Amino acid sequence: MPTATPPHASAETLTVLGAGLVGSLLSLYLARRGHAVQVLERRPDPRREGSQEGRSINLALSDRGWRALEGVGVADDIRQVGIPMAGRVMHDAQGTLTRQPYGEAGQAIYSVNRGHLNRCLLDLAEAQPGVRLSFGQQCLRTDLKKQELHLLDTETQQARTEPYTRLFGTDGAFSAVRGALQKTDRYNYSQDYLEYGYKELTIAAGPEGAWQMEKNALHIWPRGQYLMIALPNLDGSFNCTLFFPYEGAESFAALQTPADVTTFFERVFPDAVPLMPTLTQEFFEHPTGSMVTIKCFPWKYDDDVLLIGDASHAILPFYGQGMNSGFEDCSVLNQLLDEHGDANWATVFAEFQTQRKPNADAMADLALYNFTEMRDRVGDPRFLLQKKIESRIAGQFPGRWTPLYSQVTFSHTPYAEAWAAGQTQDAIMARLMPHIHTEADFDQPAVQELVQQEMANKG
Repeated sequence: MPTATPPHASAETLTVLGAGLVGSLLSLYLARRGHAVQVLERRPDPRREGSQEGRSINLALSDRGWRALEGVGVADDIRQVGIPMAGRVMHDAQGTLTRQPYGEAGQAIYSVNRGHLNRCLLDLAEAQPGVRLSFGQQCLRTDLKKQELHLLDTETQQARTEPYTRLFGTDGAFSAVRGALQKTDRYNYSQDYLEYGYKELTIAAGPEGAWQMEKNALHIWPRGQYLMIALPNLDGSFNCTLFFPYEGAESFAALQTPADVTTFFERVFPDAVPLMPTLTQEFFEHPTGSMVTIKCFPWKYDDDVLLIGDASHAILPFYGQGMNSGFEDCSVLNQLLDEHGDANWATVFAEFQTQRKPNADAMADLALYNFTEMRDRVGDPRFLLQKKIESRIAGQFPGRWTPLYSQVTFSHTPYAEAWAAGQTQDAIMARLMPHIHTEADFDQPAVQELVQQEMANKG
């Protein structure tokens, strides 16, 4: 791990509200710059209380997240507890499997347990000189004018006031810090809920911890109006998530009894049911989670408050970029501090929101786009053929055509640039695909001529 910077002689104490994934990583970055860091978290210490209910979904770490972890020297530690997933495996209603690689040979996203990653980052942060973690500290109110946090100790029920000099709001989609900013003049804010909820389920490990499905893949059961996914765990099990409408003929509202659940799953996910011995128990015991997109601006208040991660840009989970974009926030902030200096907070905060806001908005759009793709299209033979053709074009024009997924997942191209390039390429594919019915058609002279024309126009 890189050597920490000695504390600045005149360094102020920085306050981080929220000790989740982004807050714990941010505290590492700030401490390694020599700052004293106070971290306040509403929940109990997860290292003592275990995983929080409803927050056990496995996460997909990709290049942006890895770079942020490398920035504080912890990527190798995390890689040891992740499982590489080189592609998708789609399961149709008959149990037939179709595979689609995510990128080029050697490229993979990593399945990592949220709770384990959070506990690891907290341990690393706590080991840093100058970091102080306090749990069970609920923020009741943020007084922006007085620069005070009004806190409640959830164990003793004692209220207190905590002053801050510089406050970083990393307290998630329902941020108390953002709640205070929303009361300021001309503050823009929106939240949009998806008409789908999610339910966490489990595919059990086989004998002696064997994986009962392909280990190094993200499994998807696309069913048109809904889908189920599964990510591998180190113990041989898979964390499954059902993304399902709240209302309708096929919805959470329609599945009221264990018999309803069993009948539905046996009809729709027949190959998964034999691997899910606790299906009905989990279905009714596990909560149904909601999914929200949050956009807001500005992300700062003067030069003493800054929102980071979900507090400023909560997105849907369908591109696996929520954590990765939050981690990228930390590395971008660190780069700006390198450029402008640790005392120039006004410039750093202003530049941070200017850089990150367009990319966060683009990622929100990308996440919704990928929901439609995963739900409706990944099981469509024409879509799979199109992906193969895109790969052929990328091979024929290296550096000039990069699939959208690769730009988002396996590069550091700003999200807004990736989204714009992806829309351009989608339009090209819409013009090419009517002339292509098999992969072999790509080599036909007439098709090649069209490809050359499109690439010439693309520039």
